[in-house]
Amino acid sequence: MKLSLVQLLGSSYMNSVIAGATSLLGLNLKEAERLAHEEVEFLPEEYVSFTNQLLTYVGKPYVSALESSLEGAPTNAFGSATNTKASPIGGLGGLRLGEDGRLYLAAKSEHYHTPLGHNFPGYRLIDNARALGITNATHNNTRGYITRFLERELVRTINGFRPEETDELDAALASQEPQMLNRVLNLETGTLACEAGIKMMLARFYRLDETFGQPKYGNLTPVFFVMADHDGGGKANYHGTTIFAQIMRDMWPGLGEKLEQAGILKVCPVRINDWEDFQTKFEQYNKPPYKAAGFLHEIILMNYGGIKLEPKYLQKVYALCHEHDTPIMCDEIQSCMWYPPMYLFREYKLNPDFVVIGKGFPGGQYPASRIITTAAMDTLNQFGALVTNGQEELAALAYLITMKFTEENGSHIRNIGQYYEDKLRDLAVRYPDFIDRTEGLGHLSTIFFREAQTVTQFTKVLNEACIDVSAQTYKASCPPAALTKPPTIATREMIDYLLYSMDETLLAIREEQRGRSDELVHPIV
Repeated sequence: MKLSLVQLLGSSYMNSVIAGATSLLGLNLKEAERLAHEEVEFLPEEYVSFTNQLLTYVGKPYVSALESSLEGAPTNAFGSATNTKASPIGGLGGLRLGEDGRLYLAAKSEHYHTPLGHNFPGYRLIDNARALGITNATHNNTRGYITRFLERELVRTINGFRPEETDELDAALASQEPQMLNRVLNLETGTLACEAGIKMMLARFYRLDETFGQPKYGNLTPVFFVMADHDGGGKANYHGTTIFAQIMRDMWPGLGEKLEQAGILKVCPVRINDWEDFQTKFEQYNKPPYKAAGFLHEIILMNYGGIKLEPKYLQKVYALCHEHDTPIMCDEIQSCMWYPPMYLFREYKLNPDFVVIGKGFPGGQYPASRIITTAAMDTLNQFGALVTNGQEELAALAYLITMKFTEENGSHIRNIGQYYEDKLRDLAVRYPDFIDRTEGLGHLSTIFFREAQTVTQFTKVLNEACIDVSAQTYKASCPPAALTKPPTIATREMIDYLLYSMDETLLAIREEQRGRSDELVHPIV
């Protein structure tokens, strides 16, 4: 697909931008019009072909290594986890060029936020916008045209309207109906977006400030339901790094206990895909002195082995929550943009009160997350979730580019995701001695190993070959897992290369273990 800034943002706005570029920046009118009207090809065939050819260089020196690196000034935790050899000095598509001069395969999409890989050609529209003087920095009271246009596009796409259905979109924006997602709050990170949702739910129990009236459930203790780990604790859920979100996953246990004892709030983990457990706990805590304050969930638990929540389970939970005035926050930070409708909850036929998006939408170009909610949940004043940099115009433009490409290429994303999921399942069948099963959905797929030692060895060998796959072996009662998430622009060639490398690694591990077994049976004298 090809698009220009005029085609993406409209001629009225871009004519004003051109006027500003020629008068403020002194840009030549002909050059300004060229930048505005240049049709940028989002993913040229030669780009795809070249990245496929580069697969043969993965793990090999491609340029000279950086002669002198820096340690920076990290904290102890970050310093011990840093691998400067793999730190980027460049990249193209699903490949990263490391400081050691080697090419790396980004099989986790740089920890889940580059669905379109590195240096995606379509993002050249951002360079054109910058050259025309479109400023990135705005503030909450001066949200720019691109940001406001994006807000409409988010409401359009999240409700499933086609671009030409403008009347339907206008009606949705004006709607006061429950579960009609038509309010957008622009924030910087997924953590802040989740925090905003938690605060909106808390606003029904506590006043934000003295200008607010008495809350609807001010005399009751709010209870938040989150996904439990297999031990019944809260380690399976992940909704950011603020205090409330961390308490929900069993961090700061002393603080969480005191909040519960004081009747300030309670967190109740519910078992994965267990409807009876949810129903029982909901009935227990949806009566005085408690009130079910909200249900927070991801659909693919990428911080707990990539376990997938089942549609029928979520549909039952949603029906119960809506019946009892309990809002639901669907955290799509991990899953958004990796499935054709852009929002996985639509595939599940769900109707949440909050949807949190980020990571995939700006494609790694900017930190930019959003929470999309309903008129009923629009409960905070401007300072309740204020973020100075949340309204950045070029970040909004990155959103629009990623969204347009994904809308046009949904069938490719679906087909490659299914291909990868099926082939991973075949891999598990060939190595039942190592692999228990695969989990996840499409690109967001994981491999559950029988032994933590095996998955550690598996990922270590792949990492040494410059293939970015990570091991998750530290979660409560969760089987040791290898986490993957190829970019949505991944070709079949890239997927096949990744699968071949996994196959070769597992075969080598099997042969090594057989060799050790033979030595034990026939010891060398």
